Amino acid sequence: MSGVAAIQMTSQPEVQDNLQQAAKLIAQAAEQGAELVLLPECFAALGNRSLAGIAAAEFGNERPIRRFLAEQARQHGIWLIGGSLPLPREPGGKPMATQLVLDEQGHEVARYDKLHLFDVDVSDSHSTYRESNDYAFGDQLVCLDSPVGRLGLSICYDVRFPELYQGLRLAGAELIVVPAAFTAVTGAAHWHVLLRARAIESQCYVLAANQTGTHAGGRQTFGHSCLIDPWGELIAELPEGPGVISGELDRDFLRDVRQRMPITAHRRFAPPAAPQPVAKESSQNE
Repeated sequence: MSGVAAIQMTSQPEVQDNLQQAAKLIAQAAEQGAELVLLPECFAALGNRSLAGIAAAEFGNERPIRRFLAEQARQHGIWLIGGSLPLPREPGGKPMATQLVLDEQGHEVARYDKLHLFDVDVSDSHSTYRESNDYAFGDQLVCLDSPVGRLGLSICYDVRFPELYQGLRLAGAELIVVPAAFTAVTGAAHWHVLLRARAIESQCYVLAANQTGTHAGGRQTFGHSCLIDPWGELIAELPEGPGVISGELDRDFLRDVRQRMPITAHRRFAPPAAPQPVAKESSQNE
């Protein structure tokens, strides 16, 4: 059995306030025995219009958010996944919506840049979302080994694209993470059904950390962070408010589900190309 946790937040524009909130919840998750902890999308800043400035600081020498993640991982001896933060690939480049994975020593071991950007119209007070105005598109699937099993990375709107999750399964994923800032409207309609479908189709555990409540500008997010098993059953959930959900991954159960229903062997159409294994990167945040 391996312990995992997802953190649910109501992030606002001010970075330091959000990091203080995250630190308390990370400590709570570690106290509950989590070996891997997932933060939500935009955990450090939601509604902040200085994304270019945040991204430049994280790419340069200051790195307040990246240093925070490293310190928290080391302090609690956990693998920590920063749901997303703005981070370019090169100096002066357009920010990517980047998910960083840090090991228990605070080393950045993987980076995933969000593949599918949320350019949609929603029937809420915000009305129009154009994520590509602020971020560039990612172009790689990322899957890596972790203490809790082989880990597949995704972010929020990605969950609507099952081919990504099939690609992660093909790369050996056993747990797929979904940090999100799912809106209240789309969440009420689709959050649970999409997450359960991705778990069932990929026969993976799915750990989802969502934003919750009302944010700057009146934006509302759905909450309901949860852990779902490979059979599509809901193991743990937090409907509303900041907090932590935790649970255990049973890899024997995962293997049993896959052996009893070997859907990858039964597939009649060519699956998506598998991503290349991710090599462990050297630390750049000490």
